Amino acid sequence: MEISTVSLAPFLLDPLSAESKSECQKAAESLILTGALIVRDERATKEANDRFLDLFEDYFEQGERELKRDERPEVGFQVGVTLENTEKPKCASDENCQNIISSLDEAERPMDLGSHGADPKCRFFHRMSEKPPYTSHFPVLEAPNVVPEKFKDTWEGGVNEWGGFMKQAVEGVAKMVASGLGLDENTFTDAGRYGSHLLAPTATDLVKYGKLNTVYAGFHTDLNFLTIHGQSRYPGLHIWARNSGKKIQVKIPPGCLLVQAGKQIEWLTGGLIKAGYHEVVCTQATMDTIARRKVEFPQRPLMRISSTFFWHLTPDFNLSPITTLKDEAEKRFGKQEDYGKMLVGDQVRRELGLIALMAPS
Repeated sequence: MEISTVSLAPFLLDPLSAESKSECQKAAESLILTGALIVRDERATKEANDRFLDLFEDYFEQGERELKRDERPEVGFQVGVTLENTEKPKCASDENCQNIISSLDEAERPMDLGSHGADPKCRFFHRMSEKPPYTSHFPVLEAPNVVPEKFKDTWEGGVNEWGGFMKQAVEGVAKMVASGLGLDENTFTDAGRYGSHLLAPTATDLVKYGKLNTVYAGFHTDLNFLTIHGQSRYPGLHIWARNSGKKIQVKIPPGCLLVQAGKQIEWLTGGLIKAGYHEVVCTQATMDTIARRKVEFPQRPLMRISSTFFWHLTPDFNLSPITTLKDEAEKRFGKQEDYGKMLVGDQVRRELGLIALMAPS
């Protein structure tokens, strides 16, 4: 089964229509079988995405000295910049993940992580969350945003425009998926109302790292609930579908966004939806795009930007599988792992420790 493409328009127009219900079921089934779906949302325009990509190409072209001012390691890099060779792919050292890689056919395996070390990508986190009306147990996940000095006059407008489009799209998908799973459409969005949602563009310097088969982001899953991406100017994203174990080179059609399942939705659905494995590498298609853009846009930085947004459940929400979904997971796929119960904030802190962004408490 290929990744399904769904449209948000019928759901936004009338969530109870037959067309909307069909799209909701298709969205849920695509996440169940492949861990991903492509969503068409006409509100998120190419022009807005281009403005966002331009902003972050210019931002990451600054030297390390300027970028380092925007680091906040004391809060696990959960706002501001994370410089290259800081974040480590969890699968490089995780035994369960290594077993998954070993179970794949050789031709379908990710690029070798044996000597990979930390990822050469940079990242910027900009929080787009609503402050809860109570004192959270996890104040580190409410750290104030960083505004880079050089861009202080245009930054908020630039990040909030595209970030707002992706946030409203992914929340629409969360409602569609809940409905498609037989739940109240607000089940997931209520649980994520005060989530530590992060606009999280990544950047890879293609002058330094534009060599074939360079791993930009090692084989991994995301720790959050749903991840949404706009189109990048440079290809290189591969995902692995649960139903086939095949590696798929992702191509996001014009006017569409890619949504991937993260660990929080896996936990809440008791394994009915699994967090999707993926990697980003320099492919021949990446190389071809580098060559083309050198000719067409000689004045622009050679920087691969991924316009990524991480949508989270509320840190103080108690993660435990929804019984009906866990039962369905075991009916369809056999015995699932014992997910147990854990506050989302504790789950985030644990996962950040595994990728070397936060020391264990």
